[in-house]
Amino acid sequence: MEYTCLGTTDLRISRLALGCEPLGGTDWGEVDLDEAVRAVRYAWECGITVFDVADIYGLGRAEETLARALGAARHDAVIISKGGVAWEPASGRFRARTYFDSSPARIVTALEGSLRRLHLECLPVYLVHWPDPDTPIEDTMIVLDACRRAGKIRYLGLSNFSLADIRRAQAVAPVTAIELQYNLIDRRSEAELLLAARVDGLGVMPYGPLAQGLLTGKYGPETTFAPTDRRHRLPHFGKEAWSRNMRLLGRMRTIAHVHEKTLPEIALRWVLDHPAVSCVIAGAKSPAQVDSNLGALGWRFTPSERAYLAGEM
Repeated sequence: MEYTCLGTTDLRISRLALGCEPLGGTDWGEVDLDEAVRAVRYAWECGITVFDVADIYGLGRAEETLARALGAARHDAVIISKGGVAWEPASGRFRARTYFDSSPARIVTALEGSLRRLHLECLPVYLVHWPDPDTPIEDTMIVLDACRRAGKIRYLGLSNFSLADIRRAQAVAPVTAIELQYNLIDRRSEAELLLAARVDGLGVMPYGPLAQGLLTGKYGPETTFAPTDRRHRLPHFGKEAWSRNMRLLGRMRTIAHVHEKTLPEIALRWVLDHPAVSCVIAGAKSPAQVDSNLGALGWRFTPSERAYLAGEM
């Protein structure tokens, strides 16, 4: 296992984090929760110490399942949870109506709910999940900083926020970490966010390093997903994206052959090698998928290999 500290803090973390959204049992097709629980326990046994979850995943179910899976180890693990997406019961084919709400009252309620479901008194890292267009981020951060000073949160952060909003948040409270989507297909954060995070000493925790499974190589232009699987609406799985996808997968296969690695290991290592990245968040529904992710550790690309994968040469 590779370890580092989160940004400029003394919080020691594994560079590979387990994404726990599948523990909610929804949005990723069929999930065997028993297998997913075994994945959590196996990840901990293998030295993974970071577990990323959110209250909206399974409408609280993922947090409850994570607490059960880790048991007493949850007090030693670095659990990251997120709030700011609220929900209400809905009728018909939808489980709930969801909406952004990071208002001071709602974010405190969300934090308390996460602590209760995770059976913790203090969360190592708590993030505002998404920007709320109706609530200034300053208002959200002021109340979360009060929760931090009260001992309910150790470190604060933001997920899916622009650099401008991060700067506004930093003006009123300490921001330690950010989450963002970053992978070989989606590199939008390189030009601004990743550069700024490195200068500021923020811990960067990218999610989606496998582009929701596309970079595993097991899907192709003819793949279809059920309506219950969010991938059926993601643009990089659309038919018009596959010519670019196939070129990228070809480059990945070339480098995979050189290193005797799998495509997921290539995709994960490419994200890990960015100098701003503290840890990468990769989901797993089974111990076998955890094993697949672990193969990304303990080696590096040459600068020319990284540039080749990025299509820069």
